[in-house]
Amino acid sequence: MLFRAGIAVIALHVIDDNYISPPPGTSAGDHLVSGLVPLAALGFAAWGYPRLRDGRRGALALVFGVLGIAAGIEAVDYTRKVGPSGDDFTGLLTIPAGLLLLGLGVATLWRTRRIEGNRTWRYTRRLVFAAAGIVVVYALVIPVGLGYVTTHIGRAVVPANELGVAYENVSFKTGDGLELEGWYVPSKNGAAVIAFPGRKGPQRPTRMLARHGYGVLLFDRRGEGHSEGEPNSWGWGGDKDIKAAIAFLQGRRDVEPGRIGGIGLSVGGEMMLDAAADTDSLAAVVSEGAGARMFTEEMDEDLLGVEKATSAVPAWLKQASIAVFSNQLPPTNLKELVPRIAPRPLLLIAAPNAPTGEKLNRGYFAAAGEPKTLWEIPESGHVGGLSARPREYERRVVGFFDRALLQRG
Repeated sequence: MLFRAGIAVIALHVIDDNYISPPPGTSAGDHLVSGLVPLAALGFAAWGYPRLRDGRRGALALVFGVLGIAAGIEAVDYTRKVGPSGDDFTGLLTIPAGLLLLGLGVATLWRTRRIEGNRTWRYTRRLVFAAAGIVVVYALVIPVGLGYVTTHIGRAVVPANELGVAYENVSFKTGDGLELEGWYVPSKNGAAVIAFPGRKGPQRPTRMLARHGYGVLLFDRRGEGHSEGEPNSWGWGGDKDIKAAIAFLQGRRDVEPGRIGGIGLSVGGEMMLDAAADTDSLAAVVSEGAGARMFTEEMDEDLLGVEKATSAVPAWLKQASIAVFSNQLPPTNLKELVPRIAPRPLLLIAAPNAPTGEKLNRGYFAAAGEPKTLWEIPESGHVGGLSARPREYERRVVGFFDRALLQRG
């Protein structure tokens, strides 16, 4: 009864999150997979729990206890930042439900532990089960929990505006019907650049480009700030946001045809490459800090054989979880996409010593067509090029856009 009560509370939140209180701009029909798959797993667990041995019952309760707490992290985050609303109320209930399941799991394992027989064998057996539990947590619980959290939590508020230049509040719609909001610095030289993602990290590049007369558009991506939709920390589906931004700039009188570029930071760099491969409306692309956003890209990282083998299963399960909770298939490997950007110029900026997979840019560079440039900054942190080498960064990036957007015939 206790197990099924905890499962029922988590299931209630899944229903609320997907079908009763879906994110703004989305509907219940957009959440068939993300709702039905977890509900099926919860239902199967509730059905099978009484049919398991005590030790397996305890393990199952521990697994769903951790996942229940993970399901409540979203509600805690948004409640702390902007106050509870929508599915946050049922989300907050999954925390005590998860704790109940954790307590039930621990109590069950303790109550059913073997206390008779050879002590050495008993303790060896417990160590083996503990090691197996660690493997399950590493290979299953963490990837699934990470997939859920990163497809449900985005920047909740619009950051403080520190642009220091004149700007306009703007909004525009994506091809799938979401309304995005942002800031636009009008162009003085007839060219404009999309600085992506969000309205915090791109502010410094925006100030840099605005000093040279460029119009700059920065905006909340889907599911963040004041923009509609569901967040996705991995950027899946974010190419639609960039294409909508391009369409917005194409309608501006201060932007001349064919003079739109993009600069993407971190996951924004990956999305900028993805969008540029699918539309020729971006005349020039700068990507800084791009890394891995899906399984085959992670497997392309420079890993040792054992490390790659042990990371393959959790990486694949993480991707599968992201696909389920975001209701979309994984994107294509960037090495297959970047060749489509040519003959438009591409500048890749990477911090090869940062622990964020930026050495992958060497593979992206090798796959890309001309004209292309790879600029590695060994002393830089993740997307820290402008801080590490401010003068060279400005000279390189502004010069890149000058050649691509202002000196066209």
